[in-house]
Amino acid sequence: MNLLAFAARRVAGAAVLLVLLSATVFAATAVLPGDAVSAVAGVDASEARRAAVRAELGLDRPAAERYADWAASAVRGDLGRGFVGERQVAEVIATRLPNSLLLAGLTLAVTAPLAALLGLWTGLRGGGADRVVSTTAQILAAVPEFVIAALLVAVLAVWLEVLPRVSLIPLGGTPLDVPHALVLPVLTLSAVGLAVATRLLRASVADTAATPYCEAARLNGVRGVRLAVRHILPNAAGPAVQALTLTTGALVGSAVVVENVFDYPGIGRELQLAVAARDVPMVQGIATALVAVMLVVLLLGDICARLLGAREGHGR
Repeated sequence: MNLLAFAARRVAGAAVLLVLLSATVFAATAVLPGDAVSAVAGVDASEARRAAVRAELGLDRPAAERYADWAASAVRGDLGRGFVGERQVAEVIATRLPNSLLLAGLTLAVTAPLAALLGLWTGLRGGGADRVVSTTAQILAAVPEFVIAALLVAVLAVWLEVLPRVSLIPLGGTPLDVPHALVLPVLTLSAVGLAVATRLLRASVADTAATPYCEAARLNGVRGVRLAVRHILPNAAGPAVQALTLTTGALVGSAVVVENVFDYPGIGRELQLAVAARDVPMVQGIATALVAVMLVVLLLGDICARLLGAREGHGR
């Protein structure tokens, strides 16, 4: 299968998956206890007022009918308005998503080179260094994100007092207005991403180093840095790209937690607030946007891995 057909097939699969996941998100929000009526009408509103608000918001209609209307509007680019504050969902996404992408980009800029170095070193060296790095990565992967965030806050913000506890970004501003406010969120996400990526890359390098192709290179006197640069790195590049893609997926989930811990004005923070308010249009729009971003990342990762795999096979 050529690359164009491969990409077309992946795009079609991603489109189907996006529809299925958006329906799943809508169903999940529909079965959550409570709704947005209390947030809109007030907790002390009478039953008549609550019924009127529920009808105004369309919450008295069947869930399947509401999802069909939402999907039809979404295809036209209209994600609707949130129940709380009546903000345009698309505008909220356009405002907050770049902040989250900045956080993810900085995290990957820190994680990718460190994970590549540690994965290559431990995958080739083995022994005590491998055990120490692998065990540390396993522990970090098992520790919840908010615990890592709390430890960093305790050390860097409370004890050393070199960084703010939360992101002190002015209303209407961007994270770039207060660059030091990015440090703690990036460090937290980097710890999570590094733990995932290092383990995956280490396994990829170790598997590649054990292939007959690399064993033959060793028999021909190719060792050390030359073996790593000429044979192991090119052949591990495809799996490495997929490993970083999976790491990006882990960061998407972690960002929702981390943004709330540090009060960072990203899309994850907006999603948490929308879920708490049972703001179904906002939850649906943000969750679908996050799924779309993740599917694009996975698609690009698959295509890059395919290209690198083809070059690897041609090189051999």
